[in-house]
Amino acid sequence: MAGSELGERTIDESPPEVVSSDDVSIDVETDVLIAGGGGTGLVAALAAADRTDGTITVLEKSDRLGGNTSLSTGMIPAAGTRLQREAGIEETPADMARDILEKNDYQADEAMVEHLCAESKHLIHWLIDEWDITLNLVDDFRYPRHSTYRMHAPAGRNGENLIAELGERIESTPNIELLRNTPVRKLVADGDAVVGAVAGETHTEVIGAKKVILATDGFAGNRRMVEQHCGEISEALYFGSDGNTGDGIRWGSALDAEIAYMDAYQGHATVVHGTGALSTYAVIMNGGFLVNEDGERFGNEAKGYSALAHDVVAQPGGIAYEIFDQRIYEKLEGEFDDFDEAVELGSYTSAPNIESLAETLGCDPEDTASTLEAYNEAVREGEPDSVGRLDSRHELESPFYGTAVVGALFHTQGGLEVDEHARVRKTDGTPVGNLYAGGGTAAGISGHGPGGYLSGNGLTTALGFGRLAGRHAGAAIEGEDLS
Repeated sequence: MAGSELGERTIDESPPEVVSSDDVSIDVETDVLIAGGGGTGLVAALAAADRTDGTITVLEKSDRLGGNTSLSTGMIPAAGTRLQREAGIEETPADMARDILEKNDYQADEAMVEHLCAESKHLIHWLIDEWDITLNLVDDFRYPRHSTYRMHAPAGRNGENLIAELGERIESTPNIELLRNTPVRKLVADGDAVVGAVAGETHTEVIGAKKVILATDGFAGNRRMVEQHCGEISEALYFGSDGNTGDGIRWGSALDAEIAYMDAYQGHATVVHGTGALSTYAVIMNGGFLVNEDGERFGNEAKGYSALAHDVVAQPGGIAYEIFDQRIYEKLEGEFDDFDEAVELGSYTSAPNIESLAETLGCDPEDTASTLEAYNEAVREGEPDSVGRLDSRHELESPFYGTAVVGALFHTQGGLEVDEHARVRKTDGTPVGNLYAGGGTAAGISGHGPGGYLSGNGLTTALGFGRLAGRHAGAAIEGEDLS
């Protein structure tokens, strides 16, 4: 695989144990065991239920479902869906794959990118048609480097709403059992095949399983692993799920699984300083921009919120200032739950002129005013502005709004290599017996570092691999060969 990091075998000094089946006794059995109740795990469970009447067990380490999916916008990119066609958009999976690969300079596994893009429309149609999940095409703005409208969003453009619907479907499916506050502690292996797990909070049980799916997310919440693999962002605010401790990646490594892209991560440039709310990047993509304390632009916002996060961290005090106007405010109000929450928390300041806004925020009033005029002039002339930005701009007019923001680490993009069915692959290229992975536990499609992340890549691998893993595992239980 292009970009594999073969030198990263020692992921952690004390990886979770993988115990031999000879050393434990099975307490209870299931057919498909899923570690993790985020987007990957819930989609995997529903996909498995489509293929088998056998028992599917989802174990979530915390008391609530969701993981990083619940912290996202819940927007799922897909190409060639009927929702696009109904909006007059004709797009092929190759178009979507090209955008992803161009964003990461073709550092990602091209075959896997193409495979997930080809499967994306099936994922959307399956969620809507088979499970009655609410998804609508976003056709009023595009994230950086998306060549067309392809985001399919839940109500409120909020991942919590997506997780809520998936959770309801899980609860109403007879052969799926969901256990909260039940962390997986160890995997159980018979030779090089996984045959179960040890799980539980205070009292542990050994659960035998025919198939095991790792949906435990990445390692962004493990400070030591972040310092080892993504050191440049290790001092930034962590804005992801508490469960992102790298367990699944370390288990896979202990089973000689191949790992890749461990330096890749998704950052975010606009977490509100003080309230901790997320100022949705739709503020920027509708024409807002960032300045530092000197009132100067410092990075091209059109390169995306992940790549820009490091630029924000590098500013004096690690703080930048987001500038926008009432037109943007009114457009986003009521459309984005994240924006509405930020408003409710008092994140934004308004002012009748740019100088008074800048003074209140804490950036230089005179220079911020000059920056605004230069930005507006570039928009009027249709020329690149001072940071080279040309797209997603709009002339800003009084009254103005703004807030102080910081750069943050959301989630990591490196992990276990998987095949087209999301089966975990060993260093020799063969599958680890009975083991699957998706989401942050699997190697992503963003190449290396933060700059290759295209908005939606996280849910592409979370829900995409989740469906592929559950589908294959469920079919295998019934003796069906999907190879």
